[in-house]
Amino acid sequence: MVVGLGRFGSSLAVELARRGTEVLAIDSRPKVVQSLAGKLTHVVAADSTDLEALRQLGVPDYYRAVVAIGTDIESSILTTSLLVELEIEDVWAKAVSRDHGRILERVGAHHVILPEHDMGERLARLLNGRMLDYMGVDGNYALVKTRPPREFVGVPLARSGLRRKYGVTVVCVKGQHDEFTYAAADTVLSYGDVIIIAGPVEQVERFTELP
Repeated sequence: MVVGLGRFGSSLAVELARRGTEVLAIDSRPKVVQSLAGKLTHVVAADSTDLEALRQLGVPDYYRAVVAIGTDIESSILTTSLLVELEIEDVWAKAVSRDHGRILERVGAHHVILPEHDMGERLARLLNGRMLDYMGVDGNYALVKTRPPREFVGVPLARSGLRRKYGVTVVCVKGQHDEFTYAAADTVLSYGDVIIIAGPVEQVERFTELP
């Protein structure tokens, strides 16, 4: 279930439906609901802060919900608390600030996301060093797509001392005309390769800044 069909919520609902997931999409604005009627099978205009309305829509039958309400913080918080009251197993809630996120956590949201903040942080990382893509994992750990620094080109990974020197691990390698493959001890990196590395954020950033 996706509640709130702004840019974030509608994109999420449409993509989930495209992937074959059954989605109930809810928004209080009839015009928004009407505009998505051809893209989503179950999209309704309803007040998500009305507990009885949620019950009538069969909301308790859904095991996962995303509260994508952004600008109306009061509705976001109340909707989240009602979904928790209805014992939805997995509630995700969008926050527009860290304070908003903390309140959502206190009323019972299992996961809080800050799309704008996360995208800004990710872009800032990509603009520094040689990162081609970045994905944070559990706070202080990251997977990064990058290119190999000069000192590790032409040397088997087992002999490079890469993990000992920089605390990161090369997980996958992609040659210029190849697909990604798992890195092995005898893998030799070349100029033009793309690699995926894993490690603590600080070490990963340090590694991607090497010439």
